[in-house]
Amino acid sequence: MSSKRYKKLPIKTKELSAELIEKLILEIKKNCTTKFDESIDLSLQINNKQKKSEINLRTIVNLPSGAGKKIKIAVVCEDSKQQVAKDAGADIAGADDFIEKIKAGEINFEKLICTPSMMIKLSKLGKVLGPKGLMPNPKLGTVTDDLKKAISDAKLGQAEIKNDKDGNIGLSLGKKSFSDDKIIKNFVAVLDVLEREKGNQTIKGDLIKNAFLTSTMGVSYKLKMPKNI
Repeated sequence: MSSKRYKKLPIKTKELSAELIEKLILEIKKNCTTKFDESIDLSLQINNKQKKSEINLRTIVNLPSGAGKKIKIAVVCEDSKQQVAKDAGADIAGADDFIEKIKAGEINFEKLICTPSMMIKLSKLGKVLGPKGLMPNPKLGTVTDDLKKAISDAKLGQAEIKNDKDGNIGLSLGKKSFSDDKIIKNFVAVLDVLEREKGNQTIKGDLIKNAFLTSTMGVSYKLKMPKNI
């Protein structure tokens, strides 16, 4: 059953013509009528059904305006690097003992970073970490010896760009409280990554088939994307 608040929101917005993000942000923020700071979310559908192969994207984007939320970061590393990780802002840092805790189901973090030499041990926990999307990956910058940079990037604001089997991608561009300019800067950063990824793939036509913008508790609007993506 829809709430009184939801019933006051516009209807059939998906039937409207696609608009540029600059215009849609104004409409999206009008619909943020809850008491909490709603996220401004981007939903994409990629053209992943190609004749020769399916397109699978998995990468990260560093959001210049940040993500608007704090995440708990854990690091698996050698004993000698644990203090470095903590000084860089890691909430948890450990070696073999920490891996055993993860194996036992003690997962109280939202992002996991690992040094290359410890990945041999951590990789055995694929069935535990994989389904939760927490397994470190070199392509995502979470398997590295440069712990300081990896932790800093994660804290400043990162979003993963990963499509599901139907070609859908979802990520947040920030919060309602962000200025329009900050949201647009994050959106441009996403576009830059998508353009780069398109160049790395063999794609016939556009990479993005459909794009929508919404808020956590709002309704979706069609988003006009640049023609080169």
